[in-house]
Amino acid sequence: MAESRVVSNVANLSKYLKLDQKGAVMAEYIWIDGNNGVRSKTKTLKSAPKSLEDLPEWNFDGSSTGQAGGDNSDVYIRPVALYPDPFRGSPNVLVLTECWDNDGTPNKFNHRHDAARLMEAHAKHKTWFGLEQEYTLFDEWDNVYGWPKGGFPGPQGPYYCGVGTGKVFCRDIVEAHYKACLYAGVNISGVNAEVMPGQWEFQVGPCEGISMGDELWIARFLLHRVAEEFGAKISFHPKPIAGDWNGAGLHTNVSSEEMRKPGGMKHIEAAIARLEKRHEEHIAVYGSDNALRLTGNHETGAIDSFSSGIANRGASIRIGAAVAKEGFGYFEDRRPASNGDPYQITGIMVETIYGGLEPEVFNKE
Repeated sequence: MAESRVVSNVANLSKYLKLDQKGAVMAEYIWIDGNNGVRSKTKTLKSAPKSLEDLPEWNFDGSSTGQAGGDNSDVYIRPVALYPDPFRGSPNVLVLTECWDNDGTPNKFNHRHDAARLMEAHAKHKTWFGLEQEYTLFDEWDNVYGWPKGGFPGPQGPYYCGVGTGKVFCRDIVEAHYKACLYAGVNISGVNAEVMPGQWEFQVGPCEGISMGDELWIARFLLHRVAEEFGAKISFHPKPIAGDWNGAGLHTNVSSEEMRKPGGMKHIEAAIARLEKRHEEHIAVYGSDNALRLTGNHETGAIDSFSSGIANRGASIRIGAAVAKEGFGYFEDRRPASNGDPYQITGIMVETIYGGLEPEVFNKE
């Protein structure tokens, strides 16, 4: 293990994880940086927090994360969600935070704040989301895991939900991540190997309101941390490999209380009609480099047009065959890229279907 610079020595670490912490708690503060990635650092607490009120506000150097200039670099992180820590074990915790500037306004990369306002304003609709997070595994030399060095595997076909050597790669990372999510209390609902070899998907949901974004970001953090221990890199790029290979998306399943009741199809159809009118606005916040993926091929719709259909994976919006038959349920927005921010995606979804809000006025400090 000494020759590796990237793989954690978990066996050696385990004996230290068992040491008595003398009543102290390690709290891992997590935030989203200026490049749509996750950052974290650890704070020692004197006792186990029972609620968010027990967690202090903290800060970091925003000039080192793309969130502030060097002349005014302090960015404050306010706890918004609390989870058990699957890496250090009880009583240690993971703390998801929002980023705020020192004048008392949300940092420009804090997309959670506006999404939370929208969710609260339209809470009566009890909007549920389920996100399907696709991702690709790379080794430390930036080769897709399982692919021949300097070459390509066989064409797509045997890899989706595959079983067996040569059909799936790095299942150990996937299984470890699944268990870590369950331990942390993330509402992970399943996993599967994807169409392109070396690509996987996990699903989170159903989650109501702002908790959807919270849980997906924690699941992403856990995936990166698990991959550290195996010397793997996680890519959320929507088209990691050019050519005749599937891209990676963040398919977004949506339902309101009205849609889930008998006769709910009329509410689904009304929502789709509103989505069509704001196609360009949605694409603008559905992730970067999405034009490389939304080509009309490889189970996608074209980026410059809007479409919907029953059981059609080449449409912008898909209504499941079972939903169409029963006349109520949910719909799937297949446009978001795998690197999309779930706060922006779920926020604009609620805004489009139920209406926007007046800009918030802050008393700057």
